[in-house]
Amino acid sequence: MERVETVVIGAGQAGLSAAYHLQRLGVGAFVVLDANPAPGGAWQHRWDSLTMHDVHGVADLPGMPLGAVDASARANVVVPAYFAAYEERFGLPVVRPVRVRSVASVDDSPDGLLRVETTGGTWLARSVVNATGTWETPFRPYYPGIETFRGRQLHTADYTGPDDLAGLRVVVVGGGASAVQLLGELAPVAHTTWVTRREPVWRTGPFTADAGRQAVALVEERVARGLAPQSVVSVTGLSLRPQEARAAELGAYRRRPIFERIEPDGVRWSDGSFEPVDVILWATGFRPTVGHLTPLRLRSEHGGIRLRAPYDRHTFTTSTADPRIHFVGYGPSASTIGANRAGRAAARAVVDQLAALTTAEDARPA
Repeated sequence: MERVETVVIGAGQAGLSAAYHLQRLGVGAFVVLDANPAPGGAWQHRWDSLTMHDVHGVADLPGMPLGAVDASARANVVVPAYFAAYEERFGLPVVRPVRVRSVASVDDSPDGLLRVETTGGTWLARSVVNATGTWETPFRPYYPGIETFRGRQLHTADYTGPDDLAGLRVVVVGGGASAVQLLGELAPVAHTTWVTRREPVWRTGPFTADAGRQAVALVEERVARGLAPQSVVSVTGLSLRPQEARAAELGAYRRRPIFERIEPDGVRWSDGSFEPVDVILWATGFRPTVGHLTPLRLRSEHGGIRLRAPYDRHTFTTSTADPRIHFVGYGPSASTIGANRAGRAAARAVVDQLAALTTAEDARPA
């Protein structure tokens, strides 16, 4: 059992940003626990055909820009190497592979210690920065007959590239940017059908700063109310990149409404028609990975985790139910740029929290 001031859970973009700022602000006793066997966060698990051109680069981590990279290089190689160099340069105290099983209060005091139980031991801390992201919690919706399907079912998290599905009949389910990107890769080599619950919202003009602010405000409003974060595609809209032009020519983006049921060899539509299917690819998004925080009972009556902004109205990082718990990469900070900003805000909130606890302890009678 090891005692520290702060435990950061996760060493992706958000966790490394938080760790950098904790170190810069003088929090000497902290540790970063990462479930992955190597640096890179979720990027190391992305499919091989995803290039730096596809992801438009990534936001620089604070204090060490990524610099120029080959646009055709694999993102699952470039970004993990960058993260590894970052950890080494700043000497960040990352321990891996360690999976956090639970975070719980040692006693009933709201200012007391937290016990962080992991596969690699136990840490006691006065605060926790949760930076676990969403990659490990893919969302797979249920539809009647799903358990009878004899073909392959994949989620975005399982996708390895178009070659694996070449020549097959693939139904892509999902109305977000991932579905659009996957169809762009698959349509030229496979027989694809795009299925969404709602009519897709396409963006015809450029993605403006105002549209970005609207998207962030939508998520901020939800986390402030304790609602679960949702996709902001309805605000940002979908758009096609040059690499998806061929798929568009092939008609890949003619969407069909969701099927009525899944059968052993395909899907049945509401009009009774049947479509044979080899693969169902669920591009249905992810949920925040927060199950290890269940003992703290942070969820609101609406099912989400209500956060507040300690410093400004645009950086929601601190749990209202338990101010010892800070979130980065959750809700409005679930992006590379947002994670950097939230990492700084969460670190400042931790420093203030620790200072307040020290003041309270010093004021107690001997």
